[in-house]
Amino acid sequence: MIGRRLKNQLTTDGHEFRSLTRSPGSDYLWDARPGSVPTEAVEWADAVVSLNGASLTHLPWTASYRDQIRTSRVGATTALAQAIAASHNPPDVWVSGSAIGVYGDCGNMDVDETHPAGRGFLAQVVRDWERAAAPAQGMTRVVLGRTGIVLGKEGALKPLAVATRLGLGSRVGPGTQWWGWISLDDEVRAIVYALVTQRLEGPVNLVGPTPATSDDISRELARAMGRPYLFTLPSALIRTVMPGADELLLSSQKVHPSALLKAGFTFQYDTAEAAIDTLWDSHDSG
Repeated sequence: MIGRRLKNQLTTDGHEFRSLTRSPGSDYLWDARPGSVPTEAVEWADAVVSLNGASLTHLPWTASYRDQIRTSRVGATTALAQAIAASHNPPDVWVSGSAIGVYGDCGNMDVDETHPAGRGFLAQVVRDWERAAAPAQGMTRVVLGRTGIVLGKEGALKPLAVATRLGLGSRVGPGTQWWGWISLDDEVRAIVYALVTQRLEGPVNLVGPTPATSDDISRELARAMGRPYLFTLPSALIRTVMPGADELLLSSQKVHPSALLKAGFTFQYDTAEAAIDTLWDSHDSG
């Protein structure tokens, strides 16, 4: 979802874009393992954006899928870092995908890029994911883009939207947990900004400027879609039926985009409500 929108934006802005994927038909093929990055891809690029990683919304997280979540992030990033470090003409900048899951469950605490890593499976995965980019540091400017929940019609919001459209709009757990959100438009704009400005390096929270709770987001989604909001999905049920979903849905992360704001980035959508209203309205039947 993010990659397609980013490609369209960069192409519209007049940049030449080439893709590195496992799918036939891409500009460069790889298998996301060390040694599989074509040398030409790195030598050609002025900038690299990596958005690799198995979907976190694929539930439940079985033992084998947890391994896939880890290897699809850490292994692929290791491969890119090694290729950039070995390059005779490394790119100027690399925006390496990361996630606000690194902070773990923070309750009501305000969190920015200076906050230490938390505990839990996701926090450990993201720590390892970010460390995997280290070999490229010094060769290129590395931005660790810690993305939150991206508000788009695909991705993390899709299961909630499907349930809401069926009249099953529900509070997720207590509803008081903070969800770090960002609109799809601002996610792409922030990545492009990180590519062109020299003022960003290291961890950068890609989240909206106004924190929102789980209840804020799911309730606004129901309102924008013109559907009822009547139910509660109990925390105990989430933990029992959907292993892994507790870290994804019940963890509280009141994350702020301090690095982006300090660097001069301006958001198109200041609130989750505004971002959701742009995607859906009460007359949207699609």
